[in-house]
Amino acid sequence: MANLKNLPLPLQEVYEWQYQGACQGLESARFFSPDAERGSRRRDRESAAKAICATCPVINECREHALAAREPYGVWGGLTEHERTEILAQSQRDIAS
Repeated sequence: MANLKNLPLPLQEVYEWQYQGACQGLESARFFSPDAERGSRRRDRESAAKAICATCPVINECREHALAAREPYGVWGGLTEHERTEILAQSQRDIAS
């Protein structure tokens, strides 16, 4: 579950970047794994989602949001949930050292 306490206040200006996303109007299934999706099917879907993200003018804002909110599912800002988990874990290790 996303950590909602890390989200900024619900001001329209804060989330305005979402309207500029390359994902606007696309099916969410391109970015979020269906139940029991594994292996090459999952990797292919994630690669296709990342290709869309690579063209996105707000990829950095999306990535920052996903990391701050600890989005638990899907491809956000060109990162999979596993990649986000690794980045956050590395940040914690850096803080601890």
